[in-house]
Amino acid sequence: MACSEKQVMVVGIDDSEHSSYALGWTLDHFFIPCASNPTFKLVVVHAKPTPTSAVGLAGPGAAEVLPMVDADLKKIAARVVEKAKEICIMFFLTFQIVCMQVNDVTVEVVEGDGRNVLCEAVERHHASILVVGSHGYGAIKRAVLGSVSDYCAHHAHCTVMIVKRPKIKR
Repeated sequence: MACSEKQVMVVGIDDSEHSSYALGWTLDHFFIPCASNPTFKLVVVHAKPTPTSAVGLAGPGAAEVLPMVDADLKKIAARVVEKAKEICIMFFLTFQIVCMQVNDVTVEVVEGDGRNVLCEAVERHHASILVVGSHGYGAIKRAVLGSVSDYCAHHAHCTVMIVKRPKIKR
């Protein structure tokens, strides 16, 4: 890699507070000290589920439901992307970072399962680091629902950083 070529960092986002926290944490820890030039090119990726995966096993009447489900999934994806852009804008404004603008952040919505979408984004962008948030599921929920972060840690061809929100003391 040439000295002037930036490494790519992919951040996976969904509609959870965990992924928003992970994006903010990543900006705080990797983009603050960019006095003149950030080290990484930032690519934010949202995996939009397919309508059929959201509906599950299609039965009678599924054909009528799928367009409505797809419209809802598109609205959710647009909301997720907008929130990610807002986080980036607020970060850049707060720290008056002039070396990077929100236009320097690539935001993608890719249809498919989050695990596969993120690993494919790593390959497509030749990423050095993949950042994902942790939902903090226990062993049973992880076994039933699956864990995107666990899958990516084992299958992504780069360093995978799993960002956990600090526990709130009560």
